[in-house]
Amino acid sequence: MTPDGRFEMTARNFRSERFGAFPDENNVFLKRDDKDGVRKQKWQTTGLDARGNLRKAKEILKERIDEMENELEYILDPSKWPDIPFSRFLSDWLETVKSTILITTYSSYLYFVEKRINPYFDEKKITLQNVRTTGIQEYYNSMLKKGLKWNSVNKHHAVIRRALDYAVKMEYIPSNPALKIEAPKRQKYVAEHYDRNELQRLFEAIKGDPIEVPVILSAFYGLRRSEALGLKWSAVDFKEKTLCIRHTVCMMGMGGKRVIVQKDTTKNKASLRTLPLMPEIEALLVKTKKAQTERQKLCRSSYCKDYLDYICVDSLGNLLTPDFVTHHFNYFLKKHGMKHIRFHDLRHSCASLLLANGVSLKEIQDWLGHSDFGTTANIYSHLEYGAKMKSAQTIAQTLTLNEKKED
Repeated sequence: MTPDGRFEMTARNFRSERFGAFPDENNVFLKRDDKDGVRKQKWQTTGLDARGNLRKAKEILKERIDEMENELEYILDPSKWPDIPFSRFLSDWLETVKSTILITTYSSYLYFVEKRINPYFDEKKITLQNVRTTGIQEYYNSMLKKGLKWNSVNKHHAVIRRALDYAVKMEYIPSNPALKIEAPKRQKYVAEHYDRNELQRLFEAIKGDPIEVPVILSAFYGLRRSEALGLKWSAVDFKEKTLCIRHTVCMMGMGGKRVIVQKDTTKNKASLRTLPLMPEIEALLVKTKKAQTERQKLCRSSYCKDYLDYICVDSLGNLLTPDFVTHHFNYFLKKHGMKHIRFHDLRHSCASLLLANGVSLKEIQDWLGHSDFGTTANIYSHLEYGAKMKSAQTIAQTLTLNEKKED
């Protein structure tokens, strides 16, 4: 036991050949090997003074040993897993797969599990062993009644299905009850967008605004918000007239807080793309670079040096956050009496203009960085009216209806 009233846990053997405790006048050591035989060391406070409390320390130590043995028995013996609450299984599964998925994916899974799924199944007292297809379906129905959209419920379904796949793989349960459910149908989203005149009005009004650059980049290139904010000066080649989309900036929830995540990856491999540097964008970037250099000299030590390679920063060099851009864009449109669209709808506006001017869906897929053609077709096929008109004209010119006139 240490002077500040703690006892130490290290890795050796004791009861069940897994724990150890060796008290003396001043120290009490608890020893344990984990399921992989890896030595663990941890401190826990007893709240006791260092002298005259050895007996009480031994009692606390015995309680800790009991707790740790029960926990380890649960970890080592899969037969005990089905008896645990379904919510605990989901939380443990999340920690297991955390290192194998993107941190942003983990963040969204964590939100679904902690805010929605676990509270529901805890209230129903459902364990991993008795989770049933009907119980999962009832959960989906309850979420829909609370106002969640089918697309959101579909994401919950993906988490539950994947977690239960893992339970089957580890032989905790014989089959996956989520597979027997017909997945919630994904509702087709019809995106809002600005036409050419609305975009021109936006460009005029946005001049000098803190989010001018990301707005114009998203409208001209159809960039995602994370791609626009992640664009760096090093990704722009003024000599070859190109810009490379290879870095992203996004926000995620972690520990109840919103944190910025900077990644040298894009949403998918197709999103990693090189685009031509248009004259209008080149002029805007040259102007932006000059303004940043001047502000850096003017502000001196007050200017943030952490994001010097980023294009989308504020007047003091701080990185523009995704949340700020979204909220400010909504405020800006309302202030100027413009039709409300999401920031992401600037990407849809770009695609609609390309379609209206005869660019094929396949070419738009490459421009936007969609991973497969189906994504592009599902989102924008309803806008491809020009191609349908060409088809109609071709049919009309090829086929005729010869009606007999009656006397």
